[in-house]
Amino acid sequence: MKRLLFLILGILIVLPTTTALAGGPPPKDLLKGKFIEIQEESRTATFIKDGAESSMTLTFGEAMTADDITLNKKVMVSLDKHAGEGVIKDVSVMFMDMTIMRIGALLLIGLIGGLLSGFIGSGGAFVLTPAMMSLGAPGAIAVASNMCHKFPKAMVGAYKRYKYGQADVKLGLVMAVTAILGVQIGIKMQKFILNSYGNAGSNLYVSVVFVLVLVLVGGYVFYDAYKSTKEDGEPKTSKLALRMQKIELWPMMEFKVAKVRISAWITIPVGLFTGMLAATIAVGGFVGVPGMIYVVGASAMVASATELIVAFIMGCWGSIQWGISGLIDIRMTLLILAGSLIGVQLGALGTTYVKDHVIKTVMASVMLIVAVSRGAKIPGYLADLGLSSQLQPQMASFLNSVSFWALIAALGTAGIIITAAMIKGMVQAKAEAAMQEVAPNV
Repeated sequence: MKRLLFLILGILIVLPTTTALAGGPPPKDLLKGKFIEIQEESRTATFIKDGAESSMTLTFGEAMTADDITLNKKVMVSLDKHAGEGVIKDVSVMFMDMTIMRIGALLLIGLIGGLLSGFIGSGGAFVLTPAMMSLGAPGAIAVASNMCHKFPKAMVGAYKRYKYGQADVKLGLVMAVTAILGVQIGIKMQKFILNSYGNAGSNLYVSVVFVLVLVLVGGYVFYDAYKSTKEDGEPKTSKLALRMQKIELWPMMEFKVAKVRISAWITIPVGLFTGMLAATIAVGGFVGVPGMIYVVGASAMVASATELIVAFIMGCWGSIQWGISGLIDIRMTLLILAGSLIGVQLGALGTTYVKDHVIKTVMASVMLIVAVSRGAKIPGYLADLGLSSQLQPQMASFLNSVSFWALIAALGTAGIIITAAMIKGMVQAKAEAAMQEVAPNV
């Protein structure tokens, strides 16, 4: 066991030093810098690329106007390699202005995200990433900033859950190795999409993947939680996990906290997909947690705690990669982290008072509501890419409202369910303690 842990830790230490530059610079057709002047007559603009001393002249794309160019702010510019040299395909402001309303919203979002993270083990990114995008952050910036805030928060949550005896450190480290490989693949995918389709393509990709995975995973978890309530809430190992545990394929591994003996090869796809999703859309927990529950065979309590260990390692590694690309908005990262560090401790405390099916219910409910929020944005992104006709102003406004209020409903639902379950559990625990004190005197 000790040799295995040293081997895994050695890989985690050596891998970043040997491949830290694997994330590399931004794609060659994606520029970062500032526009300093617009020449409307010639449909060109003067652009200074980050790290360059001299300026360059870029040409407006066919559908662009001068109003699409923002001066003296850091932007991402996607070039249309099919239209010619230096032709702009898409421009997006990288770092949105911080207003009092946005600061307050980010702190509140971080609090709810932390509450979810500590309670269900996911980094809460399936709420945080869409929330940042709804506030105006480009998809790639939201993903990168969210991953950067994840690892210190996950570290706090993992430590709390470890103290409660819920986290399986060995399982977390084993999954983290393949998750890091998945992170590397996911970052490559996100950069390819930015290179090929610009920020609009990145937003569409993030939203579509969100909706597909949230609906599939959230629907199944909700169904499983419903079955658990019919069975007096007693957690049972899934049939798939029982079949996986019967596969005797070396090396076999035993996870004492999870009470599972299984081939290491079974954990590989779970960790790989967790890392890929974490890097591409900043969400891995809602694959990692169900994967550990339904494939590996851990309880929801142990899986949600162990995922925090994986999230910490993935978040640290992913932040290095995104930092090299310069896509992290440190302001958003710190604001969300400030709220989430409080929420994650409250969420971790709440797990000590609830049953497995409550954790599953919270996870599924929030996933399905957030799917509605992201799904409402897809028609607009399709129109931005020219894949569908432009939306009428009234329809665009309606879909934006649906997206916003669905996200608010997701945040509210999570907060209410977790708080109510925690209070109910604390009251029951106090009542049981009082009865035990009275019993000896009877």
